[in-house]
Formats: sequence, C-alpha cells, structure tokens
Amino acid sequence: MNPSEPTRKSLHVITWGCQMNVYDSGRMADVLAPLGYQPVDRPDGADMVILNTCHIRDKAAEKVFSELGRLRRIKDAQGGKMVIAVAGCVAQAEGKEILARAPYVDIVLGPQTYHRLPEMVARAARAGASVIETEFPTEDKFDHLPEAAAPQGVTAFLTVQEGCDKFCSFCVVPYTRGAEQSRPVAGIVAEAERLVAQGAREITVLGQNVNAWHGTGPDGEAWGLGRLLRALAALPGLLRLRYATSHPRDMDDDLIAAHRDLPTLMPFLHLPVQSGSDRILDAMNRGHTAADYLRLIDKLRAARPDIAFSSDFIVGHPGETEEDFEATMALVRAVGFAQAYSFKYSPRPGTPAAGAPRQVAEADKDRRLQALQALLREQQARFNASCVGLDLSVLFTGTGRHPGQVAGRSPFLQPVHLTAGQDLIGTEMSVRIGAALPNSLTGTVNQERLIA
Repeated sequence: MNPSEPTRKSLHVITWGCQMNVYDSGRMADVLAPLGYQPVDRPDGADMVILNTCHIRDKAAEKVFSELGRLRRIKDAQGGKMVIAVAGCVAQAEGKEILARAPYVDIVLGPQTYHRLPEMVARAARAGASVIETEFPTEDKFDHLPEAAAPQGVTAFLTVQEGCDKFCSFCVVPYTRGAEQSRPVAGIVAEAERLVAQGAREITVLGQNVNAWHGTGPDGEAWGLGRLLRALAALPGLLRLRYATSHPRDMDDDLIAAHRDLPTLMPFLHLPVQSGSDRILDAMNRGHTAADYLRLIDKLRAARPDIAFSSDFIVGHPGETEEDFEATMALVRAVGFAQAYSFKYSPRPGTPAAGAPRQVAEADKDRRLQALQALLREQQARFNASCVGLDLSVLFTGTGRHPGQVAGRSPFLQPVHLTAGQDLIGTEMSVRIGAALPNSLTGTVNQERLIA
C-alpha cells in the first residue's frame, strides 16, 4: 500500500426515516471515504457505525437508545475500538440526552454538520472523549462536500432544499433541520450531471419542502422548482425525474405547468394533506383548507390527466372529533389516491400540539386509523387493478426476489417484477401489465425497447 494512502477502515451506516436521510447517509460515507472508510453490510467488526436517525415517528428516541444498546454490546466485544456516531434529527433534538444516557457514543452530529465528520473523528480520537456538533453552522454544508461516489443503482436522490419555515403544530422538522435553505442551480446541475455519468437514469429531487426551493440561477435570478426541473430534464441520459416532499402552499403555476410540459417528469406526486377537516388543518397550522387542496388536485389533473397522487394523513390530532375524521374520509374518497401513508398522532416534545388540550384517546386513534387505512388500501388496489392490460414504461433497477426475475418501477412508482434477463437493468422498457398484486405489478416485456 502507498504510505500516503489512508489505512483502510470499515464503515456501517444504519438509516432510519425519509429519503433525505438516505441521501445524507450516502454523503456521510462520501465525506469519510478520504479517511479510508469503506462501507460494509454489518456492524459486527466495523471500525465505525453511524446511526442516522429520524424524529418523525412515535417513540423515536426510545428506538435510538434500544439500537445503541445493541451497538454497545458489539463495541464491547471489539474491545471498545468501534467508533459510534449518532446523526440526524434525534441527534439534533436530543444530543445532550444521548451522551448522558449513552456515554459510550463517540460522536453526536446534527443534519447540517456532517460535512465536518472527518474533523469530529479526529477530535474524538485526540481527546478520548465524546464530540457533539448540533449547532446550525454558518457555512453551507454543500459547499464543503466532496463529489458523490457512484450510486448503488440506476436511481439516485439529490437534495436541493433543506429545512422548513411552515411550523406545523405536530412537527419537529423546523427545530431539527432549521430554516428553509435552497442550493444554487449550478451546484445542483453539476451533481446531477455526475450522477447521470455514474449510471443514474432516474433522479428524485429532495427537500423537506422541495417545492419551496428558490435557488440562485446562473443568471443571478431566483429560479423556482419548475424552472430547475426543466434544466434537469435537458440532461442527456436522464430518463426520469421525480421530486419529494411537497407542501400544498408551494405548488405554483409554473411547477404545475412542468407536469404538463416535461415527459421526463413522472406523473406521480406525493402531496401531503394530513387532514380533510378545515378546523384541524387550522389547528395544524397547515395554511390551506380542504377546498384549496382539492382545487390544486384539479389543476394538476388538468395539466397532466394521467397523474396519480400519494399523500400523508395524521389521525387523532388534538381536538379531532368524529366529524373532523369523517371530513378526512370524504377528502380521500374525493381524490382517490394511488397510495398513501397514514399514522396516529403522537406528541413531539417542544411542538405546539404536544401541550394542546383535548388529546384524543388511543382507542379512538386506533379505530380511526384502521378505517382510514382500509379505505386507502382499497383505493391502492383499485388503482393497481386499473393498470392491468396497459402498456407502461418500466425503468428496471435491479434483480427481483426470485431467480430469473428483474425488478423496476412504473411511472407511478409501483414496483414491477417480471421474468427477464438482467441485461434490462438500467433500461426503460414498455411492459404489458398482466396482473396486479397487493403492492406490485407483474407483466411481460414488449418487443420494442423504449430507451436503451
């Protein structure tokens, strides 16, 4: 080995939560690569383990401490040599508590500081003590990140916006990710070009409120997301574009027009609404009504008639009555979702809703969630069944679960599994859909290849 090269070390990253956490985990690996860290599939024997956490779901902190207990046993078995780092939103919100309850953790860092990881590793080694970095830095982390390593497949995530200024009553994101920030156009396009050169054929543009993105363009003007998507759609070799997650308040006319104008932009949109009750939407501080949301759905369908929708729902927000819940069910019936995510409200410390009066009983939350999920499953099954007999373009992303299978995604983000050769991976093909399963589709490849 060249004496100037760093000693090879192993890195295992555990990722919980959203697509942005998946992106962040990949970038943390990129940051550590110059120090010799190479990814491995298991924590056992790893020189360093990063637990990249999410604060959205119920009992997030308890799950972190449970996982840290498991990692401590592995660390002890290795003589204490393994470096344990806790990153992400739980680290940002509860960093001091993590070190108090788990002093064997070496590094705690928030989502905005992972570009400083090499420095933190060095500081922890020098001092022989834990390092915590949860302040919001003045510098933009994207200005200090190395070029991304090659993606693991033909799809890639690209973060363009972080933070949130909306302050929904139930949500910790504004406190853990900070204020809304948008990356400049030049850096985004350069990263997208690298991803395509490395084999990515589909890019999902990410942000906490991605359609709030307003980055500085090469002309010095502020661009909106619609204009950025047009620039990305023009990249040679890029077959598909998606974006997530959107807020209804930030869906402007230019972005809606991009759905009409860009074949590369897939006809599938995740647009969280959370509730169908205006009273609860107001209590949530969502800044829109149910009618606003329905009008937005109509505008998007007028621009792109084949567009399908996904959404997020919270049942049992403080003060929710049976009438409020029925308004949510009515909105679901009015829209007809291709898929959706639904959860029981759970308090997040420090958020306005956590201390609100009229907390809903757990039994009522359970009953309402079961009813909502039954309706959403019915709609998803109906949407999948409507695809049977159609010719859909499928981007093949890897092997299937069974021998001889390949797997891909439809324009509507449905998994598609079929029997075919692995030479299809990385290509987009026309597939005749033959059957709809509960969560996926199957079919046969048409003879004519759409795009190589």
